[in-house]
Amino acid sequence: MKTSLAIPVTKTTHSKLAETDFSNLVFGKVISDHMFVADYKNGEWTDLRIEPYAPMEIHPANAALHYGQSIFEGMKAYKSESGEILIFRGDANARRMNESAERMCMPAIPEEIFLEGLTQLIELDRDWVPSGKGSSLYIRPFMFAMDNYIGVKPSESYRFMIFTCPVGAYYNKPVSVKVETNFTRATEGGTGAAKTAGNYAASLYPALQAQKAGYDQLLWTDGKSHSKIEESGTMNVMFKVNGTLITAPVNTGTILKGITRDSVIQLAKDWNEPLEERFLTVGELQEALESGNLQEAFGVGTAATIAFINKIQVNGKDYHLPESAEDSFAKRILKELDGIKYGEIADPHHWIIKI
Repeated sequence: MKTSLAIPVTKTTHSKLAETDFSNLVFGKVISDHMFVADYKNGEWTDLRIEPYAPMEIHPANAALHYGQSIFEGMKAYKSESGEILIFRGDANARRMNESAERMCMPAIPEEIFLEGLTQLIELDRDWVPSGKGSSLYIRPFMFAMDNYIGVKPSESYRFMIFTCPVGAYYNKPVSVKVETNFTRATEGGTGAAKTAGNYAASLYPALQAQKAGYDQLLWTDGKSHSKIEESGTMNVMFKVNGTLITAPVNTGTILKGITRDSVIQLAKDWNEPLEERFLTVGELQEALESGNLQEAFGVGTAATIAFINKIQVNGKDYHLPESAEDSFAKRILKELDGIKYGEIADPHHWIIKI
């Protein structure tokens, strides 16, 4: 990708590369050397810069700390066998971030600033992109309020930042989930479709209770009736029932418009797979589990790409799913997406940005 913005760079005087064990990466724990920063003041984005990753000073009255004006994205870059750095669908992340910003009364970040800051940062820290299947550079763009004012109103100043983390696999085994029919992740009219910090804060307590009960994550249900399955943990979720792929629609305002979800749906259409974008009810799920008609269940998201589900608890009863066969839809779609992301196969939908 050709760059056009002149972004000042201050390089670190001490790289952490040499002291990083790339064979033992804990997700989100190791941060690369630099970060991109831009500030929004007086109605415009200013002071674009790349500087060493470091703590920053925040006023105790910072509006984001008190009223939660904070949004973020999650995306990845990959290294091909030839050494090229490949970013997967960065333009889609830029668009989704601005959708979140609108819902949270925050300014849009121009796509040029988002993508130029991103690509120039990764070019500078390209040695941080790990090699090998299953490894990638996780990218965290985020924006938060910067007003120092204790009053409930939208901030007038903001900071946009990007930092990166070399990571290995998010899940290294299939996961178990529990259908949640008490707590609610999001409700119609709320912020469920925005990738905002408060959504994740609200999910922590019920997820912790599920983990204490021996499950990895939850299957969230709708806030009105708790009868329709919406998401799985922090991921979109898909089920294959009687040969048909079923996933919840994203037009209710309660479900994040997942970029991995969108990619899976596009590939399913390319392959002429039977597909329904509709809610699977808890009753339907239990019936499919009882009858053996649930062939596959898996989460889809940036961190894991595909998270295979091997156990589901519904109404207090555990149901075990067989191990995914090599010709299962989930394994085929994972192989296809990995092939595109690592530059091994054709990219027919032009999802890859090359650095």
